[in-house]
Amino acid sequence: MKAGKVWGTTELIHANGAMEFHRIDIEPHTYCSKHKHSFKWNGFYVVSGALQILVWKNNYDLVDSTILYPGEFTAVAPGEYHQFKALEETLAFELYWAEFNHNDIQRESVGGKQ
Repeated sequence: MKAGKVWGTTELIHANGAMEFHRIDIEPHTYCSKHKHSFKWNGFYVVSGALQILVWKNNYDLVDSTILYPGEFTAVAPGEYHQFKALEETLAFELYWAEFNHNDIQRESVGGKQ
């Protein structure tokens, strides 16, 4: 399904219970909202153009800026505010995925024997 955005268009190519794969066509000098995802990673792969990815880091007071050119990829961790900006007309693929973490447990007790 293709959908219009203020910055261009997004098209869902594939989705299942673990990931989403989108094509994004971004008009020059436009940007998406500053936002975050609570549980999923957000990855960007540029096919043509130039895309700036801004990430407001949680563990220090800084905004990371990465500029991607054709053939380059970056990922934003869950819980980090981020935004993309097209420096020129850009075609990219956007991916979302959840990552299984085997340490994802919070114990209230240690268990035992009765």
